Amino acid sequence: MFAVIKTGGKQYRVAANDLLKIEKVEGQVGDIVEIGHVLAHGEGENVTFGAPFVDGALVTAEVVEQGKNRTVIAFKKRRRQNSRRKIGHRQLLTTVRIAEILLDGAKPTKKAAAKTEAKAAPKKEAKAEAAPKEAEAKATETAAPLFKAPKGEPDDLTVIKGIGPVAAGQLNEQGITTFAQIAKLSDKDVAKIDEHMPFSADQIMDWREQAKELAKK
Repeated sequence: MFAVIKTGGKQYRVAANDLLKIEKVEGQVGDIVEIGHVLAHGEGENVTFGAPFVDGALVTAEVVEQGKNRTVIAFKKRRRQNSRRKIGHRQLLTTVRIAEILLDGAKPTKKAAAKTEAKAAPKKEAKAEAAPKEAEAKATETAAPLFKAPKGEPDDLTVIKGIGPVAAGQLNEQGITTFAQIAKLSDKDVAKIDEHMPFSADQIMDWREQAKELAKK
């Protein structure tokens, strides 16, 4: 027997013991999850279709693994606006093995393996202790600027063509405050800014050339 299910906005044709990856569903490895959106089921040429779902039909699956898909890069560029932005996304995926296809309101016979509270408690405590440390580490990492700001009065970076008030503020937050500092950026520095800030390497190198002229004045 096979069934057509809908989960995560996608449709899948499944049968018992099929292994497939779907968009993330909550559950630990070994848990049994229920998928109630069954669009059709059948055996051979005898197929029953729902409107849109089949009443009383249910598919159960065992969680095999929780993971992520490959990174998808979205790149946006505005012509003549000197604006580029690159964003990455990794979709959370769950690998499941189809356990049963149930009809007419039948109850699942397979259940998740029992987990003892004694084993679960230390894990919860460990996670609770680790959470503040991770949050503190992330906060420290976020707070640390990419560069050390030089002493003295900062320059008005908006004088450089392509740097507006918002971009100037972002650069100042990362310790970049003067024309001389931008003029002395190395290729490694340019790559660092390109990686951690919403500016492209081409933009930064253009600013560097303009800053060399401004630093002479």
